[in-house]
Amino acid sequence: MGTTEPPLIVGRYAIYDKIASGAMATVHLGRLLGTAGFARTVAVKRLHPSLVRDPEFQATLIDEARLAARIHHPNVVQTLDIFAAEGELLLVMEYIRGESLARLLRAERAAKRHAPIPIVSAILVGVLSGLHAAHEATSEQGEPLGLVHRDVSPQNVLVGVDGLPRVIDFGVAKARGRLQTSEAGMIKGKLAYMAPEQLAAGTVTRVTDVYAASVVLWEALAGVRLFEGEKDGALLRRVITGVEDAPSTYAPDVPRELDALVMKGLSLDPSARFPSARDMAHALQRLVPPAFASEVGEWCAAAAKDALAARSELLAAVERSSQALELAPSDAGPVATRPPPPMPPMGGRGTVPPPARTATTPPPAHPVTVAPPHAAGLPVAEEARPDLRSRISRTLLSPPVALATAAGALVLFAWVIASLVRHQPAPAVAALPPPDASPLPTAPPPVPSETAQAAPPATGETPPAPSVTPPIKPRPGPRPRPQRPK
Repeated sequence: MGTTEPPLIVGRYAIYDKIASGAMATVHLGRLLGTAGFARTVAVKRLHPSLVRDPEFQATLIDEARLAARIHHPNVVQTLDIFAAEGELLLVMEYIRGESLARLLRAERAAKRHAPIPIVSAILVGVLSGLHAAHEATSEQGEPLGLVHRDVSPQNVLVGVDGLPRVIDFGVAKARGRLQTSEAGMIKGKLAYMAPEQLAAGTVTRVTDVYAASVVLWEALAGVRLFEGEKDGALLRRVITGVEDAPSTYAPDVPRELDALVMKGLSLDPSARFPSARDMAHALQRLVPPAFASEVGEWCAAAAKDALAARSELLAAVERSSQALELAPSDAGPVATRPPPPMPPMGGRGTVPPPARTATTPPPAHPVTVAPPHAAGLPVAEEARPDLRSRISRTLLSPPVALATAAGALVLFAWVIASLVRHQPAPAVAALPPPDASPLPTAPPPVPSETAQAAPPATGETPPAPSVTPPIKPRPGPRPRPQRPK
């Protein structure tokens, strides 16, 4: 598809030129066309036309989308959407401005030079970190997926001009819960990067990806292919017998410690390799400090200068074309919104008649049919506002307002009852008879005992004064209450 041809529109995606191709699908530049002028450049993976109707390949693409969506790591290309419409099944991914590691290493070999070792260290540390994130991925229920990529190769490593390497293509990954499973004895992946246990159709684990990453590291350091130009039979025998030559055989500047690290990852025995991709990344990072991301980005931009320049022109043409698609609906004029309904009069039913048209208000040239907001793609906030009465009734009938109204009524009723009880007149009380005017009887004076009378006072002593009891005053009686007139 050339840039001068119109794009293929599938749903909300516009599909443009092909930028990569594989055994079962092609990758195209695409644009996500949203509302309000929103657009985004994406990479769209499409099944080959001969495979679109094949349920097995459809399941493979769906599995790839589901598995990649469970991996959240900067060194793994993010899957944005999977879309099926009009006989197409699309896997939508983020677009990365960069180049595959396979093409970058090919450009270095064509220029008869080796990639700088710190650059290689930075790329492989990122790849191993992304693989470890994939190995640790879990399902929605938190259960381990047991994911194994099974196709780690330079073709599936994308190096961006931002300096980040990213792992792509989980189409043949092994995981629990896949819709499509491999038949017994079927081998998936590239033979030149398969581990011996994978070739023997044995148990595939995370150390299988460690072996494949070690093959990529070997080729990036040595500057040559590890299994180049051999037939499948000879290639299988060499993989099974093991790798004997270290990277320093072809690149003398590779240190011996780095040779040992690579050969450990290429061990025939899975238990002799690094137990995880993260362990190998840490060992490589300690042995060869990786280059900065800016240095990796500059190396990528220099090694793929021509390819990136051509792709930038293609991307600019795609964006111009998609801008025309985004502006096409606005050629018919601004989008009309539904006017609010007329307010009914407060005194009764009916509607307020529209104002008379004056000479300064020209009539419309043609009737305008206004679609509902949802059909026109407008947000819900653009819908017509309800009239005042319906808004008030909905507000008053809402549960919080009804509850508050009932509580207020109960409080008011209690206050009225309390006021009535407080202001009720007191019952009439009969007047009591006046108290007796005679004084209360007083107690007789105490009579001294015989013993006290017989005992004369001692000589020279002053006799005690007789005790005098003060008179007791009478208590006033209760005052009579005046009778209220009946």
